[in-house]
Amino acid sequence: MNLKRLAYFCQLALLGNFTRAAHKIGIAQPALSIAIQKLEQEVGLKLINRTDKNSLLTAEGEVLYKLATQLLSQAKQVELELEELKDLERGTIRFGVSAMMGSYYFPKVLTAFKQQYPKIKIHLIDQGTAALEKMLMNGELDLALIRGDLENQQLRYTELIDEEIVAAMAISHPLAKEETLSLAQFCQEPLVLFHQGYFLREVVSHYAKAQNLSLDIRMETNLIELQKSLVRNEVGITTCLSRILQNEQQITSIPFEPKLAFKLSLAWKKNHYLSKASKAFMTCLTSTLDPIN
Repeated sequence: MNLKRLAYFCQLALLGNFTRAAHKIGIAQPALSIAIQKLEQEVGLKLINRTDKNSLLTAEGEVLYKLATQLLSQAKQVELELEELKDLERGTIRFGVSAMMGSYYFPKVLTAFKQQYPKIKIHLIDQGTAALEKMLMNGELDLALIRGDLENQQLRYTELIDEEIVAAMAISHPLAKEETLSLAQFCQEPLVLFHQGYFLREVVSHYAKAQNLSLDIRMETNLIELQKSLVRNEVGITTCLSRILQNEQQITSIPFEPKLAFKLSLAWKKNHYLSKASKAFMTCLTSTLDPIN
């Protein structure tokens, strides 16, 4: 059975659309259609509903998708293990981390790791923790830094970061001299926030939804420096981690009352083969990362 066609089929099943799947794979849509047709001929089954817009996969297609996902995962593990037999220093790590964490916590770690293992490639994927968890589950990542307070039974975790979320605002802001701030007070102000799917945004959104509050969001951005500039110029206030403001003279941070914890863990999928490169990276993370508590 052609593994490439199976991989194309799984990507199509995952995205549910020929156009999106072809773009994700990096081929033309007609080429994807031909590959799927050849796969149907190869297995002797109709896999795609071409007349039913509400259901892309046939019943047979659903069964093949589950089996193909397992088969491709096993094939990937074989490929990784064989690659390591050739050269223990070679390998590729697919590591997921948010932009903020990548910018402020990992330069030292990544530099130290590359100096020790120059031949190992690291592919950094920037997403929110919810998206990264999903990518781990789908086998698109080897390791990811995600929330450690809501553990998924299909993942393993090693806690790395335990900090406190604070409110950040210009030193001239009327609330800047407060010793603590409640989420109720925070939600009444003009806000500059991360996009949905990022924990520093979700903690505010969930509270507002529970209290039936309407948020005045002036800007949504994952660009930390832009966020700080907007806060500095009093466009709004935001949530962040205090270490991000260590060198800021025009922005102050105020802790929330009650405190808001920010816990992140290094996670990987259970029963998923971790390469020696990934294990070495895990060791480097835990030994190089500055103590956070």
